[in-house]
Amino acid sequence: MRSVLIIATVLSVVSACSSPETPPDRLPDPDTLSGCRALEHAGSSYVLCSYSTDHDIRLFHADAAGEPYRQFDVLVRELDEQGKTLVFAMNGGMYHDDRTPVGFYRDEYGDKATVNVNDGPGNFHLKPNGIFWIKDDRAGVTESQAYIDQGIDPDYATQSGPMLVVDGTIHPDLNPDGTSHKRRNGVGVSANGHMVHFVISDGAVTFHDFATVFRDRLHTPNALFLDGQVSRLYAPTMQRNEAGLDLGPIVGVVE
Repeated sequence: MRSVLIIATVLSVVSACSSPETPPDRLPDPDTLSGCRALEHAGSSYVLCSYSTDHDIRLFHADAAGEPYRQFDVLVRELDEQGKTLVFAMNGGMYHDDRTPVGFYRDEYGDKATVNVNDGPGNFHLKPNGIFWIKDDRAGVTESQAYIDQGIDPDYATQSGPMLVVDGTIHPDLNPDGTSHKRRNGVGVSANGHMVHFVISDGAVTFHDFATVFRDRLHTPNALFLDGQVSRLYAPTMQRNEAGLDLGPIVGVVE
């Protein structure tokens, strides 16, 4: 009996040590991640949702009749009617008051705007800005002018700004001592173009701190800011379906 108890104790310890749960301040190899998890970084809490391009990653704005979805639940119902499931979603880029995209946007129904490389006010025009795109089994975050020059012709795309990380370096205008704290969400893509990382802060963070998540934890050579302050998350595996103001573009994963 004593030997049985010893074996049971050893097995219990081994099981505890080999538990797949990872503390939120630690992160496995980013290229091995899948789905959503809590992440702690530099004293702030985030949710990280990572998907390989083998997944059905899409952009959504309006239905076939041109009516914007505006809320996650509307999109969930439409996909359900098609026999599909929305497993993750968040804001997919900046939008005007009528919820139309500020910059270039493409989904299954076509283009909503052209690439915007004009100067102007606000975060969108804090250059370099960029475009998150998906083409077959590859994805990328590409600076807007480079996107034009390279003639990229994706299946899905959304333009936003500023870039958070450019070729492994944080955007030069993102100040480490910045005082603007807001909730923020963004996207980064692995160097091989096969892993997409979506990040949203749980609370208010600076631009620079947010950018360091992509540079220092996810090691994405390029990352793009998608939205701030109105950022929202749909992640049913984490019991998150955040309601709020009507949305513009939405990025999501479908099964």
